[in-house]
Amino acid sequence: MLDWSYAQNYQNLWLNSFMTTSSDPNQESQNAWEANAEFWDAHMGDEGNDFFQILQWPVIASFLDPQPADRILDAACGNGLTSRKLAEFGASVTAFDFSAEMIELAKSRSNPDDLIQYQVLDGTNEKALVDALYTSAPFDSALSNMALFDMAEIKPLFRALRKLLKPGGVFVFSLMHPAFNNSSSMHVVEEIDYEGRFKTVYSVKISRYMNPYQARGVAMREQPALQPYFERPLQYYLNTGFENGFVLDGFEERAFPPDHPSKHPISWGGQYSEIPPVLVARMRLSNK
Repeated sequence: MLDWSYAQNYQNLWLNSFMTTSSDPNQESQNAWEANAEFWDAHMGDEGNDFFQILQWPVIASFLDPQPADRILDAACGNGLTSRKLAEFGASVTAFDFSAEMIELAKSRSNPDDLIQYQVLDGTNEKALVDALYTSAPFDSALSNMALFDMAEIKPLFRALRKLLKPGGVFVFSLMHPAFNNSSSMHVVEEIDYEGRFKTVYSVKISRYMNPYQARGVAMREQPALQPYFERPLQYYLNTGFENGFVLDGFEERAFPPDHPSKHPISWGGQYSEIPPVLVARMRLSNK
């Protein structure tokens, strides 16, 4: 759900992204999203940006395959963009976010056939999630769109999903690609002599990936407050799922097509068509 075409691709932004560990990183993240909520809602609206429309949503919709009878949990729903999209399929959606301001903005927008129920809940609090969301009818599926890296902890959410999803239920999540689109990544433009002709080459330079890391940055230019990112290698996400009874049964890395225009000279666009800034994964809860 983030405008990663603007995010953290320049060296000066990288140099300013380092952060000391907060005494309460989850509270810092919540404060940042409260401060950015109105700005974010105004820019994402009901349709999202090109990242959402081209890279995220087509895969999310395919992986979830929402049906009118489905009960879907939208974790860290933000302004309700994905919740509304799911409700348009006729699915019953329970959506939550830890930002009360975001939830108010989500409620102010359309609610197709009144199929969406919004709650203020913290995805890092397993007990609160289970107490508020557990019913005799488990969820068919769950979604977290571009949000897990905003969470100081993700293991409580995975543990809660193990209790909230039906056997065989799926959890779909999207991420900025941990290997190519993290807070250390720099977009590089170089010119080479390629068989007697000068050629411009676009690449991404990465200095950090393997170890979990915290940084501050912006998801959209000019947003009011810096937000913390909780960056983790892909194995961390997958192993957390495996530890909680999930198996990986869907995975796509997403890049813009070669003809997609770039909003800025070296921001994400078609010139980086061989490098995916986004991934989408589907994990299925074992029937055992």
